[in-house]
Amino acid sequence: MARITNAYSEITPAVPPWLNKGDNAWQLTAATFVGLQSMPGLVILYASIVKKKWAVNSAFMALYAFAAVLICWVLVGYRMAFGDQLLPFWAKGAPSLGQKFLISQAKVPKSTHFRDDGSIETQTVEPFYPMASLVYFQFTFAAITLILLAGSVLGRMNIKAWMAFVPLWLLFSYTVGAFSLWGGGFLYHWGVIDYSGGYVIHLSSGIAGFTAAYWVGPRLKSDRERFPPNNVLLMLCGAGMLWMGWSGFNGGAPYAANIVAPIAVLNTNICAATSLLVWTSLDVVFFGKPSVIGAVQGMMTGLVCITPGAGLVQSWAAILMGMLSGSIPWVSMMVLHKKSTLLQKVDDTLGVFHTHAVAGLLGGLLTGLLAEPALCRLMLPVGNSRGAFYGGSGGMQFLKQLVAAMFVIAWNIVSTTIILLAIRVFIPLRMPEEQLIIGDDAVHGEEAYALWGDGEKYDPTRHGWNTSVYGEEMAPSPYINGARGVTINL
Repeated sequence: MARITNAYSEITPAVPPWLNKGDNAWQLTAATFVGLQSMPGLVILYASIVKKKWAVNSAFMALYAFAAVLICWVLVGYRMAFGDQLLPFWAKGAPSLGQKFLISQAKVPKSTHFRDDGSIETQTVEPFYPMASLVYFQFTFAAITLILLAGSVLGRMNIKAWMAFVPLWLLFSYTVGAFSLWGGGFLYHWGVIDYSGGYVIHLSSGIAGFTAAYWVGPRLKSDRERFPPNNVLLMLCGAGMLWMGWSGFNGGAPYAANIVAPIAVLNTNICAATSLLVWTSLDVVFFGKPSVIGAVQGMMTGLVCITPGAGLVQSWAAILMGMLSGSIPWVSMMVLHKKSTLLQKVDDTLGVFHTHAVAGLLGGLLTGLLAEPALCRLMLPVGNSRGAFYGGSGGMQFLKQLVAAMFVIAWNIVSTTIILLAIRVFIPLRMPEEQLIIGDDAVHGEEAYALWGDGEKYDPTRHGWNTSVYGEEMAPSPYINGARGVTINL
């Protein structure tokens, strides 16, 4: 027994008095879960949910974003989102690379909340683990935001333009939302609730993705009309990693292995399951059969909707949120999308606007209605926070949620537009037509599968036939170099 006690209490240079090994272990585990959502979760999901000719390009856009965000994050991004205040919505950028900074106790310096009379209402957020754990955890959130955004522009965005866009959008758009709502900015101290990123991540990625899709332009007409997934089973594998990884997403948000974390994890899974079942039921009722892709969309909207209030609502409320997240985004995607000229014009490849912007906004507003006062006291900086259904100041809370959503929407439209227009001066945002026709082989010199015979293109230097398996004359590809694997003539 003494040995067990010493393992947790002994003070050494590597175990300072403030370190809680349990909290540190959980935070690193949660960060790894969120990282796995992106790498390889969304890499696999994107590679398999798109048309075969775009599998490599879609996966690479996610892979590149994950790596690029990490370097930008530690160089300057983290402290622009969680550092000392520069403006009410932005912090001062600085590197997060020195050992002195990284092994010190984690701290969000502008999170101290004061009452109107100047007295402290909530102490500064200082988790019981080193800064390195917090920097990495928040990096995984920043990375997945960019990768989710990419889903709107798959199948046509110039990869070089994407490589320029990722660091610029991270620094000039994401960090603003993160500081404003999480890092001690004006929305944080006003009392807006965003438990784990319904606004910072999902509303932002959905609105920015839709804006980017507008400026980049549409896919080829043939791709818009027919864009079947190339591997449904692999798509489910990626979706499963996304779902399971969400336990780290919402379970790590309290910055501790406390009693809020398991409530958040349970509510996350309840809402996702309910949403999936509702979406699937609607598919059966209106289309006569369940859709696997539809089930994945329903799962996603449930996970997104619960995120802004996962640890702050009761589990019956999670079921209600799941019912609404499985139906309202379904209506926006299946009904309103077909009736809206704007939604029809903008080619949002994976419907990120519906699955993230609509679901994220829905979750934020529902949190303003359903946030439970006792749970809010366990977590939030502003005392007496509660949803409108609990009376008191709840009506004002709903208004705060609405105003914060409008700020996030406006900032992402403006910042994304400015960034893309600046990039367009130097790099075309959309691929040239010849690359759009061929796909991965033209863009990367690589193909996802070493098979030929789906009728999309023909290269006599590799296949030796004059017509496709469908009897159509096929134009030869000028791109004959690159990784191919073994070609099987079908």
